[in-house]
Amino acid sequence: MIKIYLASDHAGVELKSKIYKALLDPDFSKEIRREIHDLGPQSTDSVDYPDYADILCRKLHGFSLISSDAPAKIQLKDFGILICGSGQGMSMRANKWDHIRAALCWTSEVAKLAREHNDANVLCLGSRVIDHDLCIEIVKTFMTTVFLGGRHAQRVAKINLQLP
Repeated sequence: MIKIYLASDHAGVELKSKIYKALLDPDFSKEIRREIHDLGPQSTDSVDYPDYADILCRKLHGFSLISSDAPAKIQLKDFGILICGSGQGMSMRANKWDHIRAALCWTSEVAKLAREHNDANVLCLGSRVIDHDLCIEIVKTFMTTVFLGGRHAQRVAKINLQLP
């Protein structure tokens, strides 16, 4: 059972709701059992996106997706979806957390590569710049694509800075 955490700012509430409903549909991805958590907000009243990015990142704290050199044999365990107007603010904030590899995706191909090559564990979407139906397909691609490991694992291991 994978846990999927969703959070947005006020600009992403509508898209977050649509994604939540899609994820609840048993036909969305029959092969993946999932538990979905909407971390808010529930209204379109103005909020600050960093606050909601932090709430989601704390839920994923301590969970690492970095796989061995061999291709992953199991699906992604827990991951997050962050939504704001452009997706950029959420992505920037989420990537401040050491254990997060947030990917701003605008096509299914970008989502696939973010998972296969970068072992991304948070998907960021822009509710004002991407068609909402396309976002549903991007989510499905993200959650059903596994990290390839191999040469990509050594690169992913270099993402976090080790300052002297």
